[in-house]
Amino acid sequence: MQIVVLTSDEQWESLTGSITDIEWVQEKTSFSFTDYIHADAFIILDTTPQLDYTQTTKPVFINSVTNTLKELNTPKHVLRINGWNSFLNRTSWEIAGILNPAATIVLEKLNKNPIAVADEPGLVAAKIIAMIINEAWFALGDGVSDKPAIDIAMKLGTNYPYGPFEWAEKIGLNNIYTLLQKLSLTDTRYQPSPMLVAAAGHNK
Repeated sequence: MQIVVLTSDEQWESLTGSITDIEWVQEKTSFSFTDYIHADAFIILDTTPQLDYTQTTKPVFINSVTNTLKELNTPKHVLRINGWNSFLNRTSWEIAGILNPAATIVLEKLNKNPIAVADEPGLVAAKIIAMIINEAWFALGDGVSDKPAIDIAMKLGTNYPYGPFEWAEKIGLNNIYTLLQKLSLTDTRYQPSPMLVAAAGHNK
């Protein structure tokens, strides 16, 4: 099985590190799907380049946490995943889109358990993590405690692998801000903390 991945080196290692029986091909810049007519699937983790998804009918998994398939107007063979740092190496992947047999075979080869979710901003886990991180920034702003103490308390209290500030650093605070902004358009519970907004560099 050949899988073409558009990604940075960090994400590449996280995705491909333990799976050696796949013919992996890494692309770092925009490419044409027609260059890989024998590929079985594509994983697009860097969504900055504008790609023509109509050039292939093979499964295309795109890292699109905030924007939905409907908004992107993608063909039916395109599926959304959460490609944020620390999510790619999970045993289960949230999938928005049509899980056809070809896509299911690819996920089995990747040793990933697909969890079908609605095509909504944030999927499921990202919404939860973003809200936790946001609440941590509110707590920091209220003087509840400092960042290290909040991280330790969350790890000990919830058994999470990272504290909210550690997680934000891994994921990228701007990714968190962008998702919160999108979610807050329809639900005020996701309104970003003023301190988070400032830290992400989006103060007006």
